[in-house]
Amino acid sequence: MTIGYTAGVYDLFHIGHLNLFKNAKGLCDKLIVGVTVDELVTYKGKHSIIPFSDRIEIVRSCKYVDAAVPQYDMDKLAACKKMGASILFVGDDWYGTDKWKEYEKHFEEEKIKIIYFPYTKGISSTQITKALKAVRGE
Repeated sequence: MTIGYTAGVYDLFHIGHLNLFKNAKGLCDKLIVGVTVDELVTYKGKHSIIPFSDRIEIVRSCKYVDAAVPQYDMDKLAACKKMGASILFVGDDWYGTDKWKEYEKHFEEEKIKIIYFPYTKGISSTQITKALKAVRGE
């Protein structure tokens, strides 16, 4: 059985998130999704609009997701090993960066493949948040 793993905040769930899950599920038998806990979102200098308990329930309810788990830290390699995942799915905005080139070496040592998916053009939670603030006059 091929287990895949991906993780994110998934605040203001949108079609880009759905596309990620759908494409990932097409490449594995079981898709596990890590949902970033509120404390880690804050640590990253951001704030989610939707609370963690709601975000994980939304992700868990998606038909392409076999399991949703809390993501307490940014160590995706440890998460993959813990979940038994042989594939990590991430957005292509990380592809080719020095940080991810280094990650790729560690994942390769563990025989875990990284698959980069293109972001859905024209949509992101950041853009939705900005649009909402503009509409509200903030």
